[in-house]
Amino acid sequence: MKLWIRKVFVFLIALVTLGFYIPSIEQEAGVKEESEVHTSFEALEENGDSEAESADDFGISKEKENKTLLLTGLAREQAMAKLGPRILKQVEDEFLEGILPEMEEVLSSLLIEAGPQEAVYFKITDQPSYGYGERIFHIYDVRSEEDVARFHVRRDKRPLEGYWFNFHYHLSKDNFEKHHQIGEIYWSRNTPPKWMA
Repeated sequence: MKLWIRKVFVFLIALVTLGFYIPSIEQEAGVKEESEVHTSFEALEENGDSEAESADDFGISKEKENKTLLLTGLAREQAMAKLGPRILKQVEDEFLEGILPEMEEVLSSLLIEAGPQEAVYFKITDQPSYGYGERIFHIYDVRSEEDVARFHVRRDKRPLEGYWFNFHYHLSKDNFEKHHQIGEIYWSRNTPPKWMA
C-alpha cells in the first residue's frame, strides 16, 4: 500500500477514536510496515512523562499526552479558521505563542478532570460562528449532546486604545455564566474584519 494512503488511514483512525488509538507508520530495513499502538488513559497515567505518538504529518501538533492529541489539534484548526486569514495574518505570532498554549492547557485539564470513562465521550464542534459571533468551538458530551465547555473570542473596543480580541471560555459547572480568561490580543484602532473573513 502506498505511504500516502497509509497516512490517510492513520489520520482517519486517530480522528474516529479521538486519538486514543493511533496506528504508527514505521520503516524497517527499507520495507514500510504498519503497526498499531493502543494507549489507554490508565497507561498514560502510569507512564506519566511518556511522549505521545507524533501526528505532525497531518498538521496536528505533538502533545505531551496522547489523550489530548486529537482534541487540541482540532481546537487549533477551529481557532485559526475562526480568526480567518485577514486577522490571522496580523496576530498569528501572538495567537500561537500566547493564546493557543493556554487553550490547549485548559483542554488537557478538562479531560483529566473528567476522567478516562467520561472524556472518551467528549467531542469538539466543527464550525466556528461567522461574522460577529463569539463561538470558536464547544466541547460537548456525545451521549447527552450537552456542552461541557464553550471557547469564545470577543471583540472589545476600549476608549483611546482601539480593538482587542478577548479569548475566554465558559464551563457547564457554573452554568456558563463565568468568564474564564485565556488571554487577549491587541488588534489596532481600526475596526477588525468579520470573523473568518
